[in-house]
Amino acid sequence: MTAVLGFDTATADLAVAVTRDGEVLHERTLAPRPGERPRHATDLLPEIEAAAAAAGGWDRLALIAVGVGPGSFTGVRIGVATARALAQALGKPVAPVISLAALAAGIGDAAGAGERPRLAVIDARRGEAFAAAYGPGGEELVAPFVAGPEELAARVRALGGAPLAAGDGALRFRGELEAAGAEVLAGSDSAHRIRARHLCFLALEPAPLQSIEPIYLRRPDAELWRERDAKRD
Repeated sequence: MTAVLGFDTATADLAVAVTRDGEVLHERTLAPRPGERPRHATDLLPEIEAAAAAAGGWDRLALIAVGVGPGSFTGVRIGVATARALAQALGKPVAPVISLAALAAGIGDAAGAGERPRLAVIDARRGEAFAAAYGPGGEELVAPFVAGPEELAARVRALGGAPLAAGDGALRFRGELEAAGAEVLAGSDSAHRIRARHLCFLALEPAPLQSIEPIYLRRPDAELWRERDAKRD
């Protein structure tokens, strides 16, 4: 019996789960506390330990699945660094999973998903979104990209098939997406949040540790700020 530990820190949520042969043994999705920053730096390791305990201990875990983004620069970096550290300390293999693919897998669980394309959209701030589209079998239809609302809408129109969309970016750009032909799930639908169980289900093969890197798609804010300040000087 194979247990998989999965976690994602690409969004404001901290998502951790452990599965065994397709059964969810433990799962937690933690939003930031009111008025506070995401809980990745403070709560990720305790939640990982709780998940490992639910599987019967670290010896029972065969694989670590980690979300590699795109998403929050700091969040993705914390998640990937933690996965690499655990792999080196415990000798566990790691499988990278695109966070948008995990989000899309959750869209597939929504009522009415059927054979429609799944459009996963994460709010990238700066008036942009990270997005990707997947087919009902998880096949990639549109590779992850970052774009403003106009380009996002153009990609949706080119995709066709009335995709079903979710994610905090889909909520932010609901108007543009629906005008382009997508259906955005109701704001209360759980599919708008990445569930760590889907990382576990998507983690099929481990990758060489040195190849597991965050997917950023654009330069971090801090780098742009430094460049801006240097020009002012």
